Amino acid sequence: MAEALRIDGKAVAAELRGRIAAAAARWRHGHAVAPALAVVLVGEDPASQVYVRNKAAATREAGLISIEHRLPATADEAEILALVRRLNEDPQVDGILVQLPLPPQVRAAAVTDAIDPAKDVDGFHVVNTGRLWTTGDGLVPCTPQGCMILLRRALDGLAGRHAVVVGRSQIVGKPMAALLLAADCTVTIAHSRTRELPALCRTADILVAAVGRPEMVRGDWIRPGATVIDVGVNRVTGADGKSRLVGDVAYGEAAAVAGAITPVPGGVGPMTIACLLRNTMLAAARRRGLAAPDV
Repeated sequence: MAEALRIDGKAVAAELRGRIAAAAARWRHGHAVAPALAVVLVGEDPASQVYVRNKAAATREAGLISIEHRLPATADEAEILALVRRLNEDPQVDGILVQLPLPPQVRAAAVTDAIDPAKDVDGFHVVNTGRLWTTGDGLVPCTPQGCMILLRRALDGLAGRHAVVVGRSQIVGKPMAALLLAADCTVTIAHSRTRELPALCRTADILVAAVGRPEMVRGDWIRPGATVIDVGVNRVTGADGKSRLVGDVAYGEAAAVAGAITPVPGGVGPMTIACLLRNTMLAAARRRGLAAPDV
């Protein structure tokens, strides 16, 4: 069997960012306004700083306004909530993202729930979660949204396919299942404690791995010809002492069996930031009573 099609998330994300930049340019010309994304970073977590820096660069590159608020790791919950309230009330701000994780003295759920759902570009607010499972008209979490775009690129229709989602987080697993159900897939949510997990995965036409364990999903877990979406991003150290990024799927083994697969890096990751920009555009349109951009 030939090696699986490599689903190039980097290229698809670049196309999406290009469409967003074109839409933002039309807005600046027609409405004299550019959508604005406010990002809140608390503390000095190295990975979070990299994420925020990349998000800010992508935002500016797309012609959107990037606003950053950096607070020390000692900031208390009341201080962060006060900042969120100010951003909620700021008419210039269309989207608000509070970078996770937060310091231990701060309840992430309290901060997430304080964000105006109309500006919740992460899609984590309980209102947007409820809309995802009911009307479908809320802001959708960025990573699952990106996965769906990649799946639609890789497959000729999703209806009727059996999708297995390995992972049950509020950020990826559960919203991923909701989106797949809305696309008329038959969906199974599994996790690290699911019995006979390898056998269950082998029943999947679409396998989404979002469990957070390096290379947990092996090649013999994959149904021949299945489409594999690897959401995991794990840094591991090899026998030579060098670190590298791997997904939740053993890529080499899986690529020998699957029909199509996302690599790590270069698969789902770039789509997450592109979909963040997409959500910012959608939030701006809805707040301002403008037609939704074709992105």
